[in-house]
Amino acid sequence: MMDQEKTRASAWFRELRDQIVAAFEGLEDSHANGPFSDMPAGRFEVTPTKRHTDDGSDAGGGLMSVMRGGRVFEKVGVNVSTVYGTLGSAAQKAMAARGVPGIEEDPRFWASGISLVAHMQNPQCPAVHMNTRMFWTPGAWWFGGGSDLNPCIEFDEDTAHFHQVQQDHLNPHGAEHYPRLKEWADEYFYVPHRNRARGVGGIFMDDQNSGDWEADFALTQDIGRAFLPAYLPLVEKRREMDFNETDKDTQLVHRGLYAEYNLVYDRGTKFGLATGHDANAVLMSLPPMAKWV
Repeated sequence: MMDQEKTRASAWFRELRDQIVAAFEGLEDSHANGPFSDMPAGRFEVTPTKRHTDDGSDAGGGLMSVMRGGRVFEKVGVNVSTVYGTLGSAAQKAMAARGVPGIEEDPRFWASGISLVAHMQNPQCPAVHMNTRMFWTPGAWWFGGGSDLNPCIEFDEDTAHFHQVQQDHLNPHGAEHYPRLKEWADEYFYVPHRNRARGVGGIFMDDQNSGDWEADFALTQDIGRAFLPAYLPLVEKRREMDFNETDKDTQLVHRGLYAEYNLVYDRGTKFGLATGHDANAVLMSLPPMAKWV
């Protein structure tokens, strides 16, 4: 049943959540200048979540932590959850199509992870997404996740920094990981109906099972550890920059692209809604305001 491994993974995702929440509130406190410095520092509102089942049985849950209307973050959510139970027929078929062994014969599952999406006040600051997770069924286990940068106004040096930090964290696990996960992110975070990527990429993996749980867990941890050093310096550099109405309009249109991707293509959104997790937590990723041309 891998009970010890599940406990360790779930505890790690919660630890990472706590680190990120503290760092983001620290950004709010340190924002002394710039366009939004006269606003109160933002704080996360924390709400317990539950996975809903038809019979009302215990199926796990988590914490939804959302900050709205801060000096730096217009809306940011950092969610953790550990859920379990039995997959419905649609989810079973989706998992079977991905090659998960035995899922249609024994649909029990356990899943734990952290998911983060940040939408910024200043359009010069990039939006960002990050998640890491572990999934278990009686026939298999795997890890997944990554992070990708979603600026509405692109700066080449920011993109280079974001990718370099992730590469530096992946290289100790093998030089092959970064190019593989970068290519995977480029393919996964592509919006076919717009014929474009939703951002400037990052890293992404799914169904990671090398046969060595410890090695795959360590890789997943370093994907999580890379996030703050990859992202925080970009926010610190851009948060006090001036912007105009054209910049803000560009941000809102880009958020529309982000919303389209998450509602139409994102695998995590589909899985969360299909398995009965708290809908507000699943849809936390959507921006507070968006625009379509």
